[in-house]
Amino acid sequence: MGNTNFENLEIYQLSEKLADGIWNIVLTWNNLATDTLGKQVIRSADSIGANIAEGSGRRTPIDNRRFLRMARGSLYETRHWLRRARTRNLLTNEQIEVLAEIINELTPKLNSYIGKVSNTVKENQKRDN
Repeated sequence: MGNTNFENLEIYQLSEKLADGIWNIVLTWNNLATDTLGKQVIRSADSIGANIAEGSGRRTPIDNRRFLRMARGSLYETRHWLRRARTRNLLTNEQIEVLAEIINELTPKLNSYIGKVSNTVKENQKRDN
């Protein structure tokens, strides 16, 4: 399977890195933690990249922006679940540092990309009027 445009996006690659890191951590948790918090954080983390991919496939800037905004919502939800995991002592300091580094890189890059796509939407709207 060849790469598509979304797979070349740094924000997509970071979202995969975050989701895979979370997956590997949750695999080590006990059943209660996995069944409650673990499944939630895996779903929200996986949703970041899924929404970036889906938006890219929609081919219109308006639809792409909508899915990118959903990706940002999933990123914030992931941050929430990771805060809960930290509070419940499910994460080591090293795991927190690694995940925080990815999130701190992904968040502004995703916001910047949303801004670029939003500018395209505005330019298209001006052109169409």
